[in-house]
Amino acid sequence: MPGLLQMPVSRRAIIMSAAMTPLCAPFIAKAAPAQFTYKFATGQDPTHPVNIRLKEAFDRIREKTGGALDIRLFPANQLGTETDVLSQMRLGSLEFLLLSASIYATLVPVSGIANTAYAFNDYSAVWKAMDGNLGGYIRAQTEKIGLIAAGKIWDNGFRQVTSSTRDIKTPEDLKSFKIRVPPAPMLTSFFSAMGASPTPMNFSEVYSALQTKVIDGQENGLSLIATTRLYEVQKYCALTGHSWDGYWPLANTPSGCVANDGGRRTGSFGFGRTRRPRSEGRDVEEFSDREGTCGQGRRQDGVSRNSDRHQLL
Repeated sequence: MPGLLQMPVSRRAIIMSAAMTPLCAPFIAKAAPAQFTYKFATGQDPTHPVNIRLKEAFDRIREKTGGALDIRLFPANQLGTETDVLSQMRLGSLEFLLLSASIYATLVPVSGIANTAYAFNDYSAVWKAMDGNLGGYIRAQTEKIGLIAAGKIWDNGFRQVTSSTRDIKTPEDLKSFKIRVPPAPMLTSFFSAMGASPTPMNFSEVYSALQTKVIDGQENGLSLIATTRLYEVQKYCALTGHSWDGYWPLANTPSGCVANDGGRRTGSFGFGRTRRPRSEGRDVEEFSDREGTCGQGRRQDGVSRNSDRHQLL
């Protein structure tokens, strides 16, 4: 351009400039590949407390293990129905699963004892049994079929009845009531005794069945009713509290052993309530670097076992 000093640029200068450009660019470090990559399936909506806390816990585990252990969360039946994923776990294609005691009873019948109608008056009675001998017996039966109950059972809450056709106030209101129940003998027999018409169905099918009036209602814990927006297709919710239910955190044996015994390389972890709560009234999980015995893990970073008390440090 006129008025500007023209400087000759040699081909060598251009080549040298191009060669130096990558050295000036920001350095981007590649993350090391995970040594272990596992899938964890749940049936709850991503907004459900168990999924929110599981995701936070898995992020912390990934950070604390330097990326060596990567657990990927698949909520809302992404990998199949409850019975599908249970079969996947037994075949070894799924490593971890959060499964309700009512569904688990189809494989380990004694698990269904927790669903006995009106067996528990309150949570103190629930945890006395499920954290005590009854829960221990169910975990022992789990190991006999080649799976691991990776800690103590989590809370799903007392089950309540919802309806689109009638307000359930007395047992007589259940007569001929078409109600969805999980494929669980204990709940099916209870509603049959009440004169209702129980319809076993996987939960992934419930919303559409309620919407199309295939069934009149269903029964579940309040957190599940809210996060799956069943209020959009139901008019009434009766606080029957007829049965308590919980979620068993399950692992197949190979992944459970790596997770619980790989302390030196990946930081071992398990699923259960910490023995030393950080503050009064807070039931939280914490990460443990100790080496344990396969199937005997106790803790997981940041996950509360009770869905109505999900606290994270």
